[in-house]
Amino acid sequence: MKLAFCLAVLCLGPTSVHAQNSSSANASVRWHAAPTRIVSQELRFTNGDAHLVGTVYMPEKGDHLPAIVVLHAAMAATREAALYRHLREGLPALGFAVLIYDRRGSGQSTGSMDNISYEILADDGIAGQHALAKLPRIDPQRIGFWGLSQGGWLAVLAAGRSPDAAFAVSVSAPLVTAEQQMRFAIANRLAINGYSQADIKQMLATREAWTDYLRGKVPRSKALDAITKAQAKPWFNLTYIDSASQLTHDPEHNSYRKEMDDDPEGAVLKVKVPLLFIYGDSDPWIPVEESVKRLEALQQTQHNFEYFVVRNADHEMMLPAHETMEVDAKTIRNDAPQAPAYFLKLGSWLTEHTQAPR
Repeated sequence: MKLAFCLAVLCLGPTSVHAQNSSSANASVRWHAAPTRIVSQELRFTNGDAHLVGTVYMPEKGDHLPAIVVLHAAMAATREAALYRHLREGLPALGFAVLIYDRRGSGQSTGSMDNISYEILADDGIAGQHALAKLPRIDPQRIGFWGLSQGGWLAVLAAGRSPDAAFAVSVSAPLVTAEQQMRFAIANRLAINGYSQADIKQMLATREAWTDYLRGKVPRSKALDAITKAQAKPWFNLTYIDSASQLTHDPEHNSYRKEMDDDPEGAVLKVKVPLLFIYGDSDPWIPVEESVKRLEALQQTQHNFEYFVVRNADHEMMLPAHETMEVDAKTIRNDAPQAPAYFLKLGSWLTEHTQAPR
């Protein structure tokens, strides 16, 4: 007991003991230490007709820095999203530069998202990579991509399309098509909100009529009839299905027509650099179990990637006390990763795979 007390006093030191007799304001100053200083600068670049604006965060000191381009989750389009806070605050402390930019058509970036393909969004990230490579403190041979959800798909796609990408990290991005993922997610969303299996069955049938119309398999009248019946239901606004008034007359040129059947496995096969896939085991938005099975099958022939499933983490790598699957301004503003295992895996993997050549 006395030994434990003496060791505690020794570790605290005389300053801590003295602090007991000081004012609380003085005490807080005595044990305060300045964190690693992070500096930032604005970076502007273009892809086609889009002028993109971002911020580069980096440690105050150091050269030949490895760097990461952040690609956007569907609902987190600007630099200020809480989702990206851990990247801009944590990774520079580990010696990385981080570029976070406003997605085209959002924040200070120009351009439009209308009928924009995943390839164009990935190319926006590659344009950011090339802009980063011109900065004097950045090592152009050690720039990669990070993305969560839709951004995870884009990170893999960008790594396969860029001839000089160094790595990619994909968080909470499924290895199934977009439409398979949405059917899984919206069924869960209706269940969480208390709707019946009959409601879920009608939702799935409505999605099938809608997507079959976009694919050119059924006439517009069939999709319109299914949507008109469904949009009278209280759950319709949870489904991300076009309303009757929004239903296109030109399905061949609708952007979702191609996106919904894009095969993520094909994008993985095109990547030759190191890849990391991270999933949460409590994610209602994506079929994690099916994604892991597909990754395990791919690992039989492709050996440049690994995957990691974080225990008790949801889609945003948060610790889900009560899952609501809400998507609104408040959640976008506040939701950010919390799971310790996610941070540990991300930091250790990046450090291992971005070592400077000797």
